[in-house]
Amino acid sequence: MNILILGEAWGAEEEKQRAPFVGASGYHLTKMLAEAGIRRAECFLTNVFNLRPKWNKIEALCGAKSNAIPGYPAIGSGKYIRSEFEPELLRLGDEILECNPNIIIALGNTAMWAMFGKTAISKFRGTTDISTHTVSGFKVLPTYHPAAVLRQWELRPVVVLDLAKALRESKFPDLRRPKREIWIEPTLEDLHAFSRLYLVNCEVLSVDIETAGHQITCIGFAPSASVALTIPFLDTRRKDKNYWGSRDAEEKAWDFIRDILEGSIRKLFQNGLYDIAFLYRAAGIRVANAEHDTMLLHHALQPESLKGLGFLGSLYTDEGAWKHMRTDHDTIKRDD
Repeated sequence: MNILILGEAWGAEEEKQRAPFVGASGYHLTKMLAEAGIRRAECFLTNVFNLRPKWNKIEALCGAKSNAIPGYPAIGSGKYIRSEFEPELLRLGDEILECNPNIIIALGNTAMWAMFGKTAISKFRGTTDISTHTVSGFKVLPTYHPAAVLRQWELRPVVVLDLAKALRESKFPDLRRPKREIWIEPTLEDLHAFSRLYLVNCEVLSVDIETAGHQITCIGFAPSASVALTIPFLDTRRKDKNYWGSRDAEEKAWDFIRDILEGSIRKLFQNGLYDIAFLYRAAGIRVANAEHDTMLLHHALQPESLKGLGFLGSLYTDEGAWKHMRTDHDTIKRDD
């Protein structure tokens, strides 16, 4: 089977039938799978724990760090799965190896913890990565557990979209990221070379800025899905924090940006009202021909869902959870 669906533990009905997803959560899972184009009968379904925790709470399996399963972090604040339940993870690893799926759909925090050793499902759902815990080397896509959907119905369309993405990913076992050519740390000569190569015949240019306080720290241009240019202004490695090193060089970089943004090329933004207003306030640039906004377009399709860039990336791209790969969080753009 190409798809393995991994849940948390048995509920009351699962305990009776000794099978996963046969209760209310399983019923809604079947419906969501069908909407995503997946036949449940063609999937292998299992749980991290083939048992029913007391009070139906995973915390009932937890204890102190001194009694934790080696190699696994806390599953909650100060809560570690006790070592007596390690055989369940060994059983799960054997099942995964025997099934050898192209993708594992990890439903909920416990399943993601078993595969990645981390939780916070809302931060990582919808993005694929390779498993590092229980058994390594398998492609995993986390999403919300059907039980969470029953509690928060607004999560349902997100899960269906994630399942549809999992179906696409199930066609191959490897992790495939889009190939990008990103120009970083450019010189003034690089700016003009990029323009000659990619902007002369550009029909739609994606534009994005990052800010800190009242300052634009960098601006990015992408004339296509495969190539982009980042123009920085803040460089924390330099004593004066100025990337360009001199006022004259920085002014020439801004002249380059102004020519592009005030020119005839059609522009695409994410939350463009923020970017356009900030560019005018900070640099006196009047953006021309701003025609598209991914945030507004997604809102027109799914008005009830989130609309931040990280969320849209998880739905519409094959990138990883790049919003959570950064180590410097000082530069913030509020787009949700």
